[in-house]
Amino acid sequence: MAELERLVKFHLLGQDFAFYTGATEKEMEAILALVRKQVEDSSSVAGGTMQVGKVAVMACLNLASRYVRLEQEFKDYRNNSETNLKGLNEKIELHFPQGKIAES
Repeated sequence: MAELERLVKFHLLGQDFAFYTGATEKEMEAILALVRKQVEDSSSVAGGTMQVGKVAVMACLNLASRYVRLEQEFKDYRNNSETNLKGLNEKIELHFPQGKIAES
């Protein structure tokens, strides 16, 4: 256990959970809020009749889906940024050949 880790306890789906984490209080609040929302959304889809295990799996699938989508969006953003930077670099090299900058 790292020095910065602390014990976090919470209640979800009728059960108590506890684990050690290095996440800040603010991060944990955001994480738990997201998980609770996913669980609520998953359980409301079936009108509250789904078993707890199925609710948890649906919440995990929804979170995984969001993660995969965000990961792809980040890759696209990174590729677009690299393309834009290469274009800017080419323009700079055209105006200032061999790194020579005109003195003011």
